[in-house]
Amino acid sequence: MNTVSTVQQPEQGHIDWFILLPVAALLMFSVAFVYSASATFAAVKFGSSEQMFWNHAIRVLLGIALMIGVAKLDYRFWERTSTSILLVAIGFLALVLLTGTQIKGAARWVHLGPINFQPSELAKYALVLHCAVLLSTVKDKTRNWKSTVLPVMAWTAPVCLLIALQPNLSTASVVLFVVITMMFLGDVRPIHLGVILAIGLVAGSIYAVSAEYRLQRLLAFIGSSQADAAVVHQSNQALIAFGNGGITGLGPGQSRQRDWFLPESYGDFIFSIVGEEYGFIGITLIILCFVLIMWRGYMVARKAPDPFGRLVAGGITTTIAIYAFVNAGVTCGLLPTTGLPMPFISYGGSSVLFSTIAIGVLLNVSAHAGVYRRKPKPPTS
Repeated sequence: MNTVSTVQQPEQGHIDWFILLPVAALLMFSVAFVYSASATFAAVKFGSSEQMFWNHAIRVLLGIALMIGVAKLDYRFWERTSTSILLVAIGFLALVLLTGTQIKGAARWVHLGPINFQPSELAKYALVLHCAVLLSTVKDKTRNWKSTVLPVMAWTAPVCLLIALQPNLSTASVVLFVVITMMFLGDVRPIHLGVILAIGLVAGSIYAVSAEYRLQRLLAFIGSSQADAAVVHQSNQALIAFGNGGITGLGPGQSRQRDWFLPESYGDFIFSIVGEEYGFIGITLIILCFVLIMWRGYMVARKAPDPFGRLVAGGITTTIAIYAFVNAGVTCGLLPTTGLPMPFISYGGSSVLFSTIAIGVLLNVSAHAGVYRRKPKPPTS
């Protein structure tokens, strides 16, 4: 007897506007944010105040095109290609350590002709896809550490190690936390997750104090008088920017801290410039956009039609959320200084492009899950 599936397939082509609109808004407004934050620096370095503006604008447009294109691609395509993508990512991470370009003491970029990108941005999403495959295929064996924890950590450990050696401890820590979250969603036993988390905390703590600059960041965070003045200066200038902005901000393009006071004002600390120019209202709207993306992303994970879709949606949503809230916490002085960009907003092609591709995958899972449904038209008389 032939069995008929009772699962109703949603109409293809439905776009989840509760994900797409906040992401598109962040991307479009980021062009203005980057222009304001980078104009003075770009004028000195490139001879044109608009150079970084145009670079970022092109990447935003390309990112939007990639997001829409990937949203039309069946997310199960990534299930078949996850191993190859992750192997390529690991290869690039190894290449970084051998030939990567060093900037400010860290080798995180690979040059491929005119293309310059950060392999860690590819690796974190490639690992999400492959961990989703590993955790979804074991099904009823998810409480057996040999069939879940061991294979997942066999892929996670080299990725985290290669990223940490760049050195980039903050990204390696986020990657490990995302994988632990996915294992939690995959019904891995809490005791196993606790052991992994404990090992990660111990290893991360030892690594954090093994280099002087990382130790100085921790000392600056706790307010030690022995902290390096340069590290304290960056945190203080970020807080001054927020203070200047107040409730409504100084207005677009009116930032005072961007001009040589706040390092990385267009990158990791762009959230402070937004706070200065658009005030508490502006940064609240940005946080609300990320809260909406996070709420909707986890709803997609809950309603996904299969375990792979559920884990992919959960992993992508967790990655975006952690990056956003850690970046906001750093700029507000609530967390130690790290090198994590603000998703969709900070200047940087790798972060923008790979994050928009990830959102495209999330949109496709949402379409198959039928999370966004149009209201039926009322019958005509």
